[in-house]
Amino acid sequence: MKPTRVLLADDHALVRAGIRSLLEKIPSVEVVAEANNGREALELVTSKQPDLVLMDIAMAELGGLEALPRVLKSFPAIKVIILSAHANEEYVIRALRGGASGYMLKDVATAELELAIASVMQGKTYLSPTISRTVIDSYLDRVGGKGPLEPLTSRQREILQMIAEGKNTKKIASILEISVKTVESHRLQLMARLDIHDVAGLVRYAIRSGLVSSEI
Repeated sequence: MKPTRVLLADDHALVRAGIRSLLEKIPSVEVVAEANNGREALELVTSKQPDLVLMDIAMAELGGLEALPRVLKSFPAIKVIILSAHANEEYVIRALRGGASGYMLKDVATAELELAIASVMQGKTYLSPTISRTVIDSYLDRVGGKGPLEPLTSRQREILQMIAEGKNTKKIASILEISVKTVESHRLQLMARLDIHDVAGLVRYAIRSGLVSSEI
């Protein structure tokens, strides 16, 4: 039987090394590439076409939750497990709604990681045991199935994340390869749609909605 080819994406080198060491203990798994952020992960998915992507939820420029639908749009057969340090219901719901096959906490042991990979490769959904189904159900009831980022386009969410990370308009334009004027236009539309008219408010909204971590 061929091993499951895994791409590991996390912007913390030590975390990546730790997870990779766990993966290397699993005989049925082969790590084919490592990515430092969501954009690099998208490039490596195209070039390596792994069976599974283990992706950190909070990475600079493009987080796991934003990279997730892009991976699945181009390669729907690839399985994606989101990795996080937090059992935050907002994160979990966004991951599952975005098409993730699993959501795991980073303090995972080798046995759980092996079980999770085997489960998702069989077409099942895997959640770390500490993530309560009751919490997820109550969250869905509370928001009526819609998250706080629902009104925003993919591009607006991308720009909101970079604003929250402290990047200025020129830097955002450079990363996205669009004009400064276009970035400014997106930002104005973003503020109007959210009815938030200052950067500090946008940052708070991005953290509250799970787009970025409060540690960034």
